Amino acid sequence: MKIFDISLTIHPDMVTWPGDPPVALERVSKMEDGANANVSRLTAGVHTGTHVDAPVHFVPGRGGVDSIPLEALVGPCQVVELPDSVNVINAAVVQTCGLAPAVKRILFKTRNSAYWKQPDLPFQTEFVAVDESGAIELAARGIQLVGIDYLSIAPYKNSRPAHQALLKASIVILEGCNLSEVPAGYYRLICLPLKLKDSDGAPARVILLDE
Repeated sequence: MKIFDISLTIHPDMVTWPGDPPVALERVSKMEDGANANVSRLTAGVHTGTHVDAPVHFVPGRGGVDSIPLEALVGPCQVVELPDSVNVINAAVVQTCGLAPAVKRILFKTRNSAYWKQPDLPFQTEFVAVDESGAIELAARGIQLVGIDYLSIAPYKNSRPAHQALLKASIVILEGCNLSEVPAGYYRLICLPLKLKDSDGAPARVILLDE
């Protein structure tokens, strides 16, 4: 069995969404200074790195990340690799990209994945994302979870329509996946976001098992 860790490593210099809280990770107790143990403090936004969006992120009154059923976060998954020529994942792309009929969890691997091989690259605004028509098509297919290989499932500066279409349909959104080393195909997904009460999102450790 091969294990792919598709989680981004959280550190102070990592790329984050413009305007989100920056990452601060600091050692506040040090054994070399006489402390009993090393203890660190982490400060970051809940949409840092590889993370899950909860319904309340874009749908007021809906549940937080702690309400997401584990059954949606663990199970068979298809990684769909799209050509570099695809700029937006619309309904036509969803219909023709080769989704297996019974698939319920999808990760889209796009040209975004090349960004993660350039650790010093600043935030990219022209990333490939799902538009509203693509989100509606995914909902019509009964998808439980959809992931993307950049920091938002929706296009830059047009985030609300796709997010709302997915979250109103109770589709889990997984963002910030590093699929650069993952071939297209079928895997078992294990996605475990932090269990933050009523939060609109949470960082997650996400792996794919090639069984």
